[in-house]
Amino acid sequence: MIGEVDGLIRGKRVAVVLPAYNAAKTLEATVRELPRIVDDCILVDDHSTDETVELARGLNLTVVVHEKNRGYGANHKTCYRKALDSGADVVVMVHPDYQYSPLLVTAMASMVAYGVYDLALGSLILGGGALQGGMPFYKCVANRVLTGFQNYMTGSRLSEYHTGFRAFSRELLLALPLEKNSDDFVFDNQVLAQAIFLGARIGEISCPTRYFPEASSINFRRSTLYGLGVLKTSIGFRLARWGFTHPAMLRLPQQRLHISQDPQAISEL
Repeated sequence: MIGEVDGLIRGKRVAVVLPAYNAAKTLEATVRELPRIVDDCILVDDHSTDETVELARGLNLTVVVHEKNRGYGANHKTCYRKALDSGADVVVMVHPDYQYSPLLVTAMASMVAYGVYDLALGSLILGGGALQGGMPFYKCVANRVLTGFQNYMTGSRLSEYHTGFRAFSRELLLALPLEKNSDDFVFDNQVLAQAIFLGARIGEISCPTRYFPEASSINFRRSTLYGLGVLKTSIGFRLARWGFTHPAMLRLPQQRLHISQDPQAISEL
């Protein structure tokens, strides 16, 4: 299965990373749908209390275990670091709660491997099926409001900023100051703001979503804190773009960088 066919996408090594916390009920279904173009599948367990680790090892995944629960963002940092250490050229983030479709990994990895984009996003909003897929109404409204505000502040035109289904080029991941970011849920939003600030090419693909009891989700209180973090990140982005604040103070890169045009500058970061 995974790794049986090597280099189907322009000879690029593709790694899928799975940030896991109590994902035993959905992990196998997620892994079974990963395409054969995946060379490495790395699961980082954030100190689960169920059988996630045992199941992952039984599925022959590369498993990394945090000795204590470190949070959403910290888990993602480990995922990206381990994927880069494995020599991956394209890194695809797939949450193992089966909320996003692993069948789209080939399409998203191809968008990056062929050099069309530096970052590909699986959007829950494109196609208009979020509510049909079970997304709570208040989350859909919050997604639309926050996305509109973020597009205004960053000057982008993305359909959404809040998907966790993402494919990165190795060069972009190396250019991003990942370790400076939050260990909590706002991590993903900081990464996207940083990628935009760098001048990365970002593409989107419509991704159906599944909301069901076993799928991971944060409660209203955590969602509110996340929303406030998003607003702070977006305002900080605009202040840095206007030159009112030094980018380093906002966890933004020191300078804008067009990934595809200046590989030498990337190697020197």
